[in-house]
Amino acid sequence: MEFDTKQFIEVANEQVLLELSPNFDALKTMAGRGVLVTSQSSSVDLDFVSRYFAPWVGNNEDPVTGSAHCALTQYWADKLNKSCFRAYQASRRGGYVSTELMANGRIKLIGSAKTVISGLLKI
Repeated sequence: MEFDTKQFIEVANEQVLLELSPNFDALKTMAGRGVLVTSQSSSVDLDFVSRYFAPWVGNNEDPVTGSAHCALTQYWADKLNKSCFRAYQASRRGGYVSTELMANGRIKLIGSAKTVISGLLKI
C-alpha cells in the first residue's frame, strides 16, 4: 500500500519485522521517501509494532516516528475495530507511543521525548 510518497507494508508477525535487515543503498533507488513496516504485536501489552526506514533523507531507520503512528492508528483501527492503541517502534533506540482515533477523525498521539541537543539561537 502507498500513502503520501511512502510505502506501507504489513508483515506476517512481529518476528519477521524484528529480523528485517534492509539494503539501504537498494532502497534509495526506489521512488518515494520512506518505508513503514508494521505487524500486530505478539505482546498482550501492545497492539502493533513498527519500523520506519528513510535512507532518502539521510536517516536509515528513524527511532520513533510520530507521523507514521498516526497513519498506523487509522490502519489498525479499521483492521482491529478499536480506537485506542499502545504501540512500539522497534528501532535500535526504540520507543513506545499511545494513540487514539478520536470521533472527529483526528489522531491523538502520546509519547515521551528525550532531549539530545539544546542550544540558543540569536537572531
